[in-house]
Amino acid sequence: MLKVLVTEAPFDLAAEAARVQGVGDVGAVASFTGICRADDGLRAMVLEHYPGMTERALTAIAEKAMARWPLSACTVIHRHGRMEPGDPIVLVLTASAHRAAALEACAFLMDWLKTKAPFWKREELADGTARWVEARTADEDAATRW
Repeated sequence: MLKVLVTEAPFDLAAEAARVQGVGDVGAVASFTGICRADDGLRAMVLEHYPGMTERALTAIAEKAMARWPLSACTVIHRHGRMEPGDPIVLVLTASAHRAAALEACAFLMDWLKTKAPFWKREELADGTARWVEARTADEDAATRW
């Protein structure tokens, strides 16, 4: 079972985890929740995307994980719009019969989402300025290990 959702609405981690636990022979669920940080005086983060294109890209990444690991379920929920520090941004859940597959697939998805998901991030700072977030070499390096 594969679920990919791009939304402005917050997600319910407990409900999403319960949904993947009931699929197939699940012995492990791995999860990652990305949270908006308050680094460098950040007041808000605004994520922009192209509807349709973004969902297709996230689905392709999730399908790669489903093909590579024996997953019973995979969920990728990524928010867009304006988020303040403490708000959840992204949720990845992977379910498998065994923990290694669930953990590796979850790490793969996050590394690939950081570098391949077509989102543009603008930070609004406390001093009233704004800046676009640049790609980071460390994120690219992490994705190349897969």
